[in-house]
Amino acid sequence: MTKSDNGKARTMRIAQEPEADELLGRSPLAALVGMLLDQQVPMEWAFTGPFTLAQRMGSDDLDAREIAAYDPDAFTELFTAKPALHRYPGSMAKRVQQLCRHLVAEYDGQAAAVWADAATGGELLKRLNALPGFGTQKAQIFLALLGKQFDVRPTGWREAAGAYGEQGSHRSVADITGPDSLAEVRAFKQQAKAAARAARSG
Repeated sequence: MTKSDNGKARTMRIAQEPEADELLGRSPLAALVGMLLDQQVPMEWAFTGPFTLAQRMGSDDLDAREIAAYDPDAFTELFTAKPALHRYPGSMAKRVQQLCRHLVAEYDGQAAAVWADAATGGELLKRLNALPGFGTQKAQIFLALLGKQFDVRPTGWREAAGAYGEQGSHRSVADITGPDSLAEVRAFKQQAKAAARAARSG
């Protein structure tokens, strides 16, 4: 359990694994990396990845400078070692290094600096969208996660996050606070995929 900026205790339940969720709650970089990994794998697998990576690097947290400077082949091995950190460990290792190099170049290696002084939701969305590996949808989902679970709420954040920012929704990882909401989000995603398939076949 960690403290948010407003002093409230914050506990994450995205990975559904206590140590991995504890890291997500206290490490901005871990949260960003988890979001980056959240594609084509179950959400719990993606958001457990930062904790497993930190363990394999012999640390209790992730450091953007260390990752950016890591030998690429050796870093890929951290991802490919069994159990692999992702379904596509090689390509995701490259993306994580690209993300961390961007953070070093633009934000002095501090992940939280991406959102710390963003004045509006639109500005924050633009910053997130500029991160390597973050398209518009991923940027909007992470913006919603920041607003809903990390108390990062610049003016207009819900509007900038689009449907993912809606209160009471169960569309994405931003809405996961335990097993029940995870099941609801998973059901929503399955319905969306089914609708997309029906639209294509129709």
